Amino acid sequence: GAQVQQVLKKAAGLDIQIICALHGPVLKQPLDEYFRLYDLWSRWEAEEEGVVIACTSVYGHTMQAAQMLLDELKALGCKKVVLNDLARCDMHEAVEDAFRYDKLVLCTTTYNGDIFPFMRSFLHHLTERGFQGRKIGLVENGSWAPMAARIMKGMLENSKNLSFADTTVRIQSALNDESRAQVKQLARELMA
Repeated sequence: GAQVQQVLKKAAGLDIQIICALHGPVLKQPLDEYFRLYDLWSRWEAEEEGVVIACTSVYGHTMQAAQMLLDELKALGCKKVVLNDLARCDMHEAVEDAFRYDKLVLCTTTYNGDIFPFMRSFLHHLTERGFQGRKIGLVENGSWAPMAARIMKGMLENSKNLSFADTTVRIQSALNDESRAQVKQLARELMA
């Protein structure tokens, strides 16, 4: 972040024709869009407004809640909603989505007193890359002692400038009237 901002300030007065990064492709003219993106990324700002729903589901019930949330968001006029099944998608694409959009919803089950491993891995990828400056929604599923929301929030405690939705969706095995109402409320909060 800060190092890139320093380089961008120095580069502003130069006539740069090509960028040969240590990691990544050689970038050629026009470079304005690349400079805009580097500036945005190094300030930890989202590229676009939208919601990423990152989900892990053991028996499909948590995924049903994630799909319901996606449908509710679209019904409320959200132009961009991305749903990633972390057990099946490319993890790096899911991480990219989390940095691209300004809101993230984490949906997972309580699993052996912890969270499902694919969600743990996803959150580790985010935090080791300095994830910050986003609004976060939480959906947890747990039959006896749901604790996934608390664990996910704890994993993000050192991340800067995060705000959490007031509504946490709590599913006990499968969606019921109460948890469906929570999904609708979370969608309204994310669109506010």
